[in-house]
Amino acid sequence: MKREVIKKIQGFRTKDGAGVNLVRVLGHETVEDFDPILMLDSFDSTNPDEYTAGFPMHPHRGIETVSYLSQGKMIHKDTLGNEDAIGDGEVQWMNSGSGIEHEEMVPAADRLLGVQLWLNLPQKEKMSKPTYRKIRKDEIEEIDIDGGMIRLIAGSYKDHHGFKGEHLPLDYYDIHLEPYKEFKIETNHDKSIMIFTLIGDVYVGDEHIEEKTAAKLSEGDMLAIKTGENKAQILFMSSDKLGEEVAWAGPIVMNTSREIRQAFEELNNGTFIKESIEFNAE
Repeated sequence: MKREVIKKIQGFRTKDGAGVNLVRVLGHETVEDFDPILMLDSFDSTNPDEYTAGFPMHPHRGIETVSYLSQGKMIHKDTLGNEDAIGDGEVQWMNSGSGIEHEEMVPAADRLLGVQLWLNLPQKEKMSKPTYRKIRKDEIEEIDIDGGMIRLIAGSYKDHHGFKGEHLPLDYYDIHLEPYKEFKIETNHDKSIMIFTLIGDVYVGDEHIEEKTAAKLSEGDMLAIKTGENKAQILFMSSDKLGEEVAWAGPIVMNTSREIRQAFEELNNGTFIKESIEFNAE
């Protein structure tokens, strides 16, 4: 059975951090439909004045943040002593777990192009040990397909394997397609799958998906993506729907309002950070 589009969300321009211009695609209103992906912010700018203010130090709990830069640079620093940078085609993968504070600064580049996902943590792992991982460009396999290629950011594609997160399965592909091509991919029938058009428009069945649009797909065993007269860059994300209660306030995502209140009380009294982490820049 072919997967079809059941929900489309086109991003809107806004500012976050210290004044970073971005396109917010997923957020509070889309939690149930796109479970387990809570938020998706897209960056696309050739004007450094729109983003170099960055994201100063701020806390997180209960989520994984996955930042993928197709182009550009981002510098990570956290309260536990980690400092690292990613560049073109690289990923920062952070599990905030029981609590971490970090900053993301964005130096000037010819073009800043990428996305950040917030991936919800299962209830039993909300208070897991925080971790940080850089996925280098040379760790991301590029797989030739008819009419383009796939960059395997995480998970598996056929017999190819990439980085694997510790908490929730995520197959994450950066798909590049030339004009007038169709890419078919077999999918696990029960997986929660979405795509995001980073560059260009595509079609799933007869449904037109414009640039900077997230599309949630129905259950099914196969997905077919077609391009029109222009090439496209599509991000594909497949995971397990959690189906759990979500309590979300600012940078904290838990399961109950009581847990949210507790997190902010701990921020106020200095007990938010629970564990040290070991830096891994490999």
